[in-house]
Amino acid sequence: MKKYGAEFFGTFWLVLGGCGSAVLAAAFPNVGIGLLGVSFAFGLTVLTMAFAIGHISGCHLNPAVSVGLWVGGRFPAAQLVPYIIAQVLGAVAGAGVLDIIASGKPGFSVTAGFASNGFGAHSPGGYSLESAFVTEVVMTMMFLLIILGATDRRAPNGFAPLAIGLGLTLIHLISIPVTNTSVNPARSTGVALFVGDWAIAQLWLFWVAPIIGAVLGALVYKFLGSEER
Repeated sequence: MKKYGAEFFGTFWLVLGGCGSAVLAAAFPNVGIGLLGVSFAFGLTVLTMAFAIGHISGCHLNPAVSVGLWVGGRFPAAQLVPYIIAQVLGAVAGAGVLDIIASGKPGFSVTAGFASNGFGAHSPGGYSLESAFVTEVVMTMMFLLIILGATDRRAPNGFAPLAIGLGLTLIHLISIPVTNTSVNPARSTGVALFVGDWAIAQLWLFWVAPIIGAVLGALVYKFLGSEER
């Protein structure tokens, strides 16, 4: 239960910190943090939680990561569903707190997007479903490669949180214009439940594509990272 609790609070922090930076601070008058700031915010949530709870739960914070680690032989199947449930609940709680905070500003409405992920008319740059799908698959695949490589017993000790956090930052710098960056079904679900409507209708892509990408990343690392005999 401590592992599941750690995943709940870790994913809570990822959504509150990452999506919160987008909703509250990205375009704040005169001192908005913009795309660069939001990208770093997401990376910092994972970096800080990796140090805070990595030794408790492994700090997955992401159903796709949990699936990828399972495929990669780093995570037991018996814990997969409870981890995913804890992550989704944490994401919903984080989005709920963000909604309470953001609603304190006159004129706020979740219909403006609430940092939801989307494609087509709901892509920040107007990118198509095909572009969004490829982006989410490839970005999640590379994220799993980074995670599996950085946490390999042969990798330098103590640097995994830094590599993973900066990896997620880079992923956001690349893909925010395309999908608002998911690579994380829990993060997408948490805010989509508050937006409803189109965000729910398009949510399927942000489960399917990241999970496919995570599986591909795990399989690639199994090949690249296997020790020669």
